[in-house]
Amino acid sequence: MKNLNSMRILYLFCALFAVSVGYAKLKPVSLTCEYMENPAVVDVPSPRLSWINEVTSKQIRGEVQKAYRIVVASSKDKLLNGEFDVWDSGKRSSSDSYLIPYEGQQLQSAKDYWWRVMTWNRQEEASAWSEPAYWGMGLLSADEWKAKWIGVPWQGEAPKKTLKPNSTVYPSYPSPLFRKLFNVKEDIVSAKVFVTGLGYFELYINGERVGDDYLVPNFTNYTVRDDLKYANIAIDNRFRNYRVMYLAYDITGLLQEKENVAGAIVGNGFYDCVSHWVCPFGSPRFLCQIEVTYKDGSKDIIASDETWKVKESPIIMDGVFDGEIYDANAEVEDWATAKCDDSTWNYAVLRQAPIGMLTAHTAPTDKIIEALRPISFKKLEASVYEVDFGKEISGWIHFKDIRGQKGDTLNVKYICESPLGIQQYILKGEGKESYAPRFTWYVFSKAIISGLSDLSAKNVIAEAVNTDVKISSEFKTSNSLFNQINEIWQRSQLDNMHGGVASDCPHRERSAYTGDGQVACVTVMHNFNAAAFYQKWIRDIRDVQNIETGYVPNGAPWQPGCGGGVPWGAAMNIMPWEFYLHYGDRRMLEANYWAMKEQVRYMLTWLTADGTMLAKSTNCNSKEPNYWLNLGDWAPAFAIPLEELVHTFYLWRCADYTAKAAEAIGNVTDFRYYSELAERVKGAFHRKFYDREKKTYGDYGSNIFALVMGVPEESYKDVVATLRQEVVEKYKNHLNTGIFGTQFFFEILAANGLNDVAYEVMNQSDFPSYGYWIKQGATTTWEQWNGKDSHNHPMFGGGLTWFYRTLAGVKVDENAPGYKRVIIKPALPQKLSEVYYSNMTPYGKLVSEVRQNIGSLELNVSIPVGSEATIYIPVYHSDPKITESGKTLASRSGIEVLGIENNYCKVKVGQGNYRFLVKE
Repeated sequence: MKNLNSMRILYLFCALFAVSVGYAKLKPVSLTCEYMENPAVVDVPSPRLSWINEVTSKQIRGEVQKAYRIVVASSKDKLLNGEFDVWDSGKRSSSDSYLIPYEGQQLQSAKDYWWRVMTWNRQEEASAWSEPAYWGMGLLSADEWKAKWIGVPWQGEAPKKTLKPNSTVYPSYPSPLFRKLFNVKEDIVSAKVFVTGLGYFELYINGERVGDDYLVPNFTNYTVRDDLKYANIAIDNRFRNYRVMYLAYDITGLLQEKENVAGAIVGNGFYDCVSHWVCPFGSPRFLCQIEVTYKDGSKDIIASDETWKVKESPIIMDGVFDGEIYDANAEVEDWATAKCDDSTWNYAVLRQAPIGMLTAHTAPTDKIIEALRPISFKKLEASVYEVDFGKEISGWIHFKDIRGQKGDTLNVKYICESPLGIQQYILKGEGKESYAPRFTWYVFSKAIISGLSDLSAKNVIAEAVNTDVKISSEFKTSNSLFNQINEIWQRSQLDNMHGGVASDCPHRERSAYTGDGQVACVTVMHNFNAAAFYQKWIRDIRDVQNIETGYVPNGAPWQPGCGGGVPWGAAMNIMPWEFYLHYGDRRMLEANYWAMKEQVRYMLTWLTADGTMLAKSTNCNSKEPNYWLNLGDWAPAFAIPLEELVHTFYLWRCADYTAKAAEAIGNVTDFRYYSELAERVKGAFHRKFYDREKKTYGDYGSNIFALVMGVPEESYKDVVATLRQEVVEKYKNHLNTGIFGTQFFFEILAANGLNDVAYEVMNQSDFPSYGYWIKQGATTTWEQWNGKDSHNHPMFGGGLTWFYRTLAGVKVDENAPGYKRVIIKPALPQKLSEVYYSNMTPYGKLVSEVRQNIGSLELNVSIPVGSEATIYIPVYHSDPKITESGKTLASRSGIEVLGIENNYCKVKVGQGNYRFLVKE
């Protein structure tokens, strides 16, 4: 018995020890460098490191990080062995776990650095070390680039596709193959390759494809194009910057003793692309530098130059819009290995370097995100089949293990409302063959396949190819329509992410419209882990700003088919500020602040005598205003507001955001100037556009814009009443807005006492509504409410922020951005019983879940370590019965009750999981 009691005491002690020590400790996870997990290439001298602290028990509350220690080593082995030869921060008393600048030894080009972190909790107990992570440095100075840009002798510098004289025929050339035979010595420590190809490339080492990236590098403003001024939408070629992104890969494991071969296939991409809205940059070209380091410290550099060999590839035609044709009979066996006899190959020729600065590809690449099997496969007639994959994606069909005769041509016609390029594969007829395109993409849920007598569902896989921006959220409600709306928008947004930009549509135009970008960016940030994506794209927008006027064009990188107007250029002010709010990155404001000011300077050149704004921009070769440079709202349900009203609204918004940015970075003088400017513009707006007799600013979203700005107190009630009458009676609880009005529509209704009206509008399934699209069978969001034009446009996603910021009530605190402080204030309409929303913030998973029944409401909240929240619990009267996890609020430690205001009980909490129950 004595031994049994002793064992019980020992067991109890161990259990208590586990609770006080093991369960109380933090666990640092999800290490990132410049927003990327283990980025292969970074070129900033002091990269910023981040991690998330997890608690080891769901019962823990109020946990905080009291200190951290970051260690960095020159190899993984040294890191694991405790030899921190690059940087040891030591134990630092700080709650910071996000965007901490590296402060160790000067970082060297082409080196990999390994790091991990340890944190201390509120009891000053240390965590275990995190798992190791790393980042790779790029080439930090131009003189370290030994590689030369190379091309093929059968093309010149000019774009590959140019009109023949007096003809409408565009000559086309096969995509080129590049190869280089090189030797390596024994005792290799590491081998890295720094590489890019324009427009797209694939790299091979000894016959093995390197990496799993597609459609790389990301799309940028590569170099000067002198013929921009002749386009239908023509702007000056005075861009602020040009750049070309390069990637890095560790190829140590792919090298073999003595002879090795590096090979590449280069496609046209946007670099060499001609359509009526796209302007090409030049002919395809390639840049590659392999650095092999040996144990003795010596290094070999294998760089692209005139000694590389070139030959036509089996890709006899490729184009972003044109599609791809592959002739398997033109394949060169073992072309990227030492087995290949390249004696008949040509030598590469030097190409002019694009003037764009070489920039590390610290941004997500395109990857195969999803593979879909057919939900239906039908044989329509001999050698003709119809395949259905169930939802619309952007990517391609991958054919596996197909058979046919030599010369048989496999044809794919993708079913889409917009014309798409062709996909053809000419068979060798030598057993099983497999094929997928490389340098283009298609948009489809169905396709017609012809040319093979024997084909089955097992031979076809649809591969969704998008920029690898992960979904970070979960949203669901008791209303299945709302869930569907969010789902089809997510699909549409993903379909439109290629090359590190977001396009308007993934088929017809494929252009990176700035207006579409700014109107949807907040919704994107509430659904996706998009920090690295936007860090790149916002830089693109800054790069295309006119260095003389401050004008920001309608697309970035610029393509002369991008129509738009004032709300498009306003992306320069809106997107950096929204990024700052969501990701808490002050450096984003600092990097773009000058460009924000310059865009406002440009907008002020269009002031009217009334103090409002009405842009009348012209083509650079014309004196007449160009309609496609001066739009206001777009894609309306019925009609659009006055352009002058919309332009003035965006002048106010840009001035207001610039004032906020000035305050955030500590520029007091500019804060005062832009604040006063915003107030003057707001005053001019109200004086010019408010009709006191009719008590309205106008139809089609005009009152929405006014309420976003803030309506004078004396007319506020009248404007809200007019808005209600407009939506409820005139439009029978339907939208009456274009893309910019819709962005604010639902939240403005909710903020002004009309949340139940917002619910009714979102719940519609006839024209105009999101539900109308779904009723027509849509699996993506559309360009027009009436279904005309594109059926894959994410721009109306701007209106969905009502789901997350009103229904679930999750908002950032502008005074502590990046979810350092969170405001949770849910507002459920009477007809909605449940909503759940979660998202991975910079500090971890944040959750807001609300359930309401007659006479009761349950609010479940999860706050991550590093955040604190002000929670507004909906109540029914001034003396509510509120419990938290079954106990009264007053008895719960870690919950500060701040009082009752406007039908909410306001409390303040730190990290933890909370369950509030309200009963009448």
